Amino acid sequence: MIEVKVPVLSESVSDATLAQWHKKVGDFVKRDENLVDLETDKVMLEVVAPHDGVLAEIKREAGAIVGSGEVLALIDSDAEQPAEEAVEQETKAEAAPVEEELAPVAAKEESQPAAAMNFSPAVRKLISEHKLDPAALSGTGRDGRITKADVLRHIEQASQPAPAVALSPMTEVGAGGRPEQRVPMTRLRTRIAERLLDAQQSTAMLTTFNEINMKPVMDLRAKYQDKFVKKHDIKLGFMSLFIKACCETLKEYPIINASIDGNDIVYHGFFDIGVAVSTQRGLVVPIIRDADQMTLAEMEQAVAGYAGKAREGKLSMEELSGGTFSITNGGIFGSLLSTPILNPPQSAILGMHKIEQRPVVEDGEIVIRPMMYVAMSYDHRIIDGKEAVSFLVKVKEILEDPARMLLQV
Repeated sequence: MIEVKVPVLSESVSDATLAQWHKKVGDFVKRDENLVDLETDKVMLEVVAPHDGVLAEIKREAGAIVGSGEVLALIDSDAEQPAEEAVEQETKAEAAPVEEELAPVAAKEESQPAAAMNFSPAVRKLISEHKLDPAALSGTGRDGRITKADVLRHIEQASQPAPAVALSPMTEVGAGGRPEQRVPMTRLRTRIAERLLDAQQSTAMLTTFNEINMKPVMDLRAKYQDKFVKKHDIKLGFMSLFIKACCETLKEYPIINASIDGNDIVYHGFFDIGVAVSTQRGLVVPIIRDADQMTLAEMEQAVAGYAGKAREGKLSMEELSGGTFSITNGGIFGSLLSTPILNPPQSAILGMHKIEQRPVVEDGEIVIRPMMYVAMSYDHRIIDGKEAVSFLVKVKEILEDPARMLLQV
């Protein structure tokens, strides 16, 4: 018998909850096939079969709390795959290449422009991995070409949570028989609640605000978007520009990139930027390592890749650990203004918001400009108001004159 064990969890994760079995006793499983999902405080982990065989025994059921190295199931490696299953899998394997070859042709014969079918290697890989129908994708690239960003957006939309009305009917609980529904928090939601409460209770959090005229950035994107997409196969968004502006400004104000460790202030000589991503399970913050050394295209690809993995629950613990500064964008949900909460041990977080056309005064005249409120929450124990305000003003100046990023002034 081969034992199926809980993988070694990270030091910051003591245990996990057994979320769902994908196989039942008696099923034939192949090596590296996903058997069960484990939910930790940070990510969903897949436990795969270590060997071909029949799932002989399940030792822990869904909902159980398990620790590193604990045995979850037993696989009979001597058992052979049933003949009918083997024939069925072999038939599917032979048919798959034919289907992959015919799918683009069928899509081309329908409504997709010919240019849209000229997929890049990255797009072809995503379509294959997620078994997507090319005909269901809409392209935003030149001549309707489907870009990597288009595919990731399609995957993201498909993974959005169902509306509240899709929940199971409420049970009658409480006085008067009023309908209520009691649902236990997921481990991730519980951990988020703990961290947010801890951040407010253990830091001297304060928020400073400013507003940015987004017209220069929007003009820059409009002017170079087509060339950018053609060269990098991904659209130039606002997030990469904000990350770039923050990295340049963090170099000038290193205390914003620092953290507290006991009675020490730790100044980090690197810039690992956390980008908040909303998922069905809750908010997660994957980390873009050494963001200051990346191009705008590399940042956009990293953000899009992490967003896709987050919504599929495939982020690793390493991708969620660390970080020296974070950025969150409530504007995509319509937020006009908010005070973001710190992500300890980080000492600051920048909040982006909705862009709105507003009247502003320029050179003594009232003009209409696309304006965005920005907010930066910071730990007042080590960051003074002057440094926080100056940091936010510098970010504003860079984004209102993007050439400063190139010239580093």
